[in-house]
Amino acid sequence: MRNAIFFDLDGTLTDSGPGIMNSALPALEHFGIQVDHRDQLRAFVGPPLRQTFARFGVPEAGIEEAIRIFRARYVPIGKFENAPYPGIEDLLRALRDRDLALCVATSKPQVTAVEVLEHFHLAAYFDEIAGADPEAGRETKADVLTHLLARTGSPRQAVMVGDTDYDVLGAKAHGIPTIGVTWGYGEPQAMVDAGALALAATPGELLDLLGRQFGQ
Repeated sequence: MRNAIFFDLDGTLTDSGPGIMNSALPALEHFGIQVDHRDQLRAFVGPPLRQTFARFGVPEAGIEEAIRIFRARYVPIGKFENAPYPGIEDLLRALRDRDLALCVATSKPQVTAVEVLEHFHLAAYFDEIAGADPEAGRETKADVLTHLLARTGSPRQAVMVGDTDYDVLGAKAHGIPTIGVTWGYGEPQAMVDAGALALAATPGELLDLLGRQFGQ
C-alpha cells in the first residue's frame, strides 16, 4: 500500500467559512439565539452541525430544524461562498508527483464535498473523497476515517492534515498522527494540546513537513 494523506476540507483546503457562517446565522436567529460577534460563528467550520448547534444553545428537539434552515441557504448559495486557499492546488500537484495516496476526510456531507471539490477543479487530485452520511452511521471525523480506511485498506503510513483539534482527535482514534494547519478556523494551541505532530503556517511549510514525515 502507498503512504496516504487524509485532508480535512473546510478550513484546510478551502476557505468555506463565509458560506457556513452566513448560513448558520439565520438558523440561530430562528431560535432567538443572538450572536454578539460574527467571529463566534467560526466554530461552525469543521465539526458536525448537530454538535455545534447544540453548543450554541439550540434545544435537542430543534436541531434538525436548525440544520434544515442552514441547508436551505447553504446548499444553493453558501457552499460556493468559498475559495481554495492560495497555494493549495500547487501543494496537491506536488504531492501527487510523489506518488502519495491523497484522500479527503470531512464532516461535510459527502455529496456536498464532491460538489465543492469539483467546482474548484480539485477533485481529480484525490483517490477518495469521504464525508458524513448519517444514514450510514458516519457523523464524526472518526466515523469518516473508519469508512475511508475500509475503502482504501491500511496505508503503509498515514497522516491527517486539518485545521482543528477535532481533526487531531478524530485521527488519533485510529492511531493516525495529524499535522495541523494554522490558516484555517481552529486554534493552534488546541491542536497542540490535542496531540498534533506539528503545525504548518503555509502550504509550502506543510509540503516540507509531509516530505520529512514520509522520508521524501
